[in-house]
Amino acid sequence: MNITRGRAARTIAAIGAAGVLLAGCASADPLAEGGETTPASEGDAGTLVVGSQDYYSNEIIAELYAQALEADGYTIDRQLRIGQREVYMPEIESGAIDLFPEYTGPLLQYWTEEPEARTSDDVYAALVEAAPEGLTILDQAAASDQDSYVVTREFAEEHDLTTVADLANVDEPLTMGANSEAETRPNGPMGLAEVYGIEVDFTPIEDGGGPLTIQALQDGDIQLAIVYTADPTIAQNDLVVLEDPEGLFLASNVVPIASDSVDEDARETVNEVSAALTADALIDLNRQSVEQQSPAADIAQAWLEEQGLLD
Repeated sequence: MNITRGRAARTIAAIGAAGVLLAGCASADPLAEGGETTPASEGDAGTLVVGSQDYYSNEIIAELYAQALEADGYTIDRQLRIGQREVYMPEIESGAIDLFPEYTGPLLQYWTEEPEARTSDDVYAALVEAAPEGLTILDQAAASDQDSYVVTREFAEEHDLTTVADLANVDEPLTMGANSEAETRPNGPMGLAEVYGIEVDFTPIEDGGGPLTIQALQDGDIQLAIVYTADPTIAQNDLVVLEDPEGLFLASNVVPIASDSVDEDARETVNEVSAALTADALIDLNRQSVEQQSPAADIAQAWLEEQGLLD
């Protein structure tokens, strides 16, 4: 999610082109080897493939699952930073990945065209019902990392913006910046037009709301960006998160998806991690990555030890 942006349109275009390759660059072909669960050796609780999005926060959560399971005797094949939802979901649905951290609202929208649920509990219940055969939705965490529309403090004050609906009063062209897949997702320009009647242009910036996107906001190349609410850069850059009175963004709690290869003991372990993962805890984990540039594995290990989940 966090890279560095410098120049305006030329840089954005270059990043957009490079982003097509991003999903595969993290580890050449992350699913080419070890994509299916291998038989457990004697005395081994089993081998599980744990994946993550190409997003630093999601990688940290995947490490939480992986290390907690390793402490219980499971062998973990890590397939991390493998791309966005459109890339990894077919691998999860095929059984090539056994365990994956997801987010309730966006995943429900992936499986259901027009979900009616909006609140945390309702979205979770609908997601459990929508899960394809062979996949189980484990317990959701209190932690959430929800998409949101953000603007700079200066832009918000200039146009008196507090909610998404207030964007209708802006008397200048608006451009939204986000990962390229947002252009066709329910919370992209089409959703903004359908729910709020607000038309915006779209510029792809392939860093998931990270520094490239923040710099584009600050430079005025875009006026509106999609940034995850647990991203510490919102506070660091004094950005304004616009309230969403119409519920365009569904509740988005962290939730694990498990294949049938994840046995009951493993599911219990992962649920214990979810039970301990609060909203404040996730923001702090993300802060360690963004501000201290600590590796995901180190961040996860320290937190699990603090929670007594590696005993």
